[in-house]
Amino acid sequence: MSPLQAIVLALVQAVTEFLPISSSGHLILIPHLLGWPDQGLSFDILANTGTLLAVAVYFRRDLLEIVRSALTAPRIWRSEAPPAARLGWYLALGTLPAVVVGLAIHRWVEGAGRRPLLVAVNLIAYGLLLLWADRRARQERTEADLTWKTALLVGAAQALALVPGTSRSGITLTALLLLGFTRPAAARFAFLLAVPVGILAAGKDLGEHLLGIAPVAFGGWLAPLAVVGVSAAAGYLVIAWLLAWLRRRSLAPFVLYRVAFGLALLGFALRG
Repeated sequence: MSPLQAIVLALVQAVTEFLPISSSGHLILIPHLLGWPDQGLSFDILANTGTLLAVAVYFRRDLLEIVRSALTAPRIWRSEAPPAARLGWYLALGTLPAVVVGLAIHRWVEGAGRRPLLVAVNLIAYGLLLLWADRRARQERTEADLTWKTALLVGAAQALALVPGTSRSGITLTALLLLGFTRPAAARFAFLLAVPVGILAAGKDLGEHLLGIAPVAFGGWLAPLAVVGVSAAAGYLVIAWLLAWLRRRSLAPFVLYRVAFGLALLGFALRG
């Protein structure tokens, strides 16, 4: 993999991880469109580590308060627990479905799940579902209205994003909007939910692959560190921009992009 390809894919990851347009789908399809070799799932998780850092830095005060409350508050699942402690409990519950499903289909995602046709169909289908949720949802509930049932439902939706083309941020936003949450509240919980699942994915891949990816794919550790740095810096800016956008505007432009890109890719896949 050339340095140019690595940096381009890191920027693609940073932009598409938080916008509801599917980072995994773009990381699979960009090499197809540019004639590059597929970089593999390990590189995707390496780039995702950078965007995980972006979330951790952007929400650092919230995350520190969650950890502090979880360590000091007894029975964090009870209604009388501090809000930050309950939020940490909900994030843990929301992560469980992705862990179970991820362990079950990890090998499939690495192989057959990376087909352009599947990515194109998911871009279109889940994009239209997001538009429907954005238009019909009540958007009355805030983060204070989260419950353990809500967390599990959103977590189940997040597990669907293991299939490329779905979009983790897109499907969690869809679920939260359908449950009546406002766009800003939905985006905030969706971003925070990226932290535990991102840590688990990066940790698992580090143990299995990343100790060997630098000398094999990059010829050293400088390029992997650059990938993480680029995706972290760009990802931080995207988070700030999207949260500001959702306070004033709808998700319709992202849906239009998903559908247009998906249709183009569908034609490309069917011709191939």
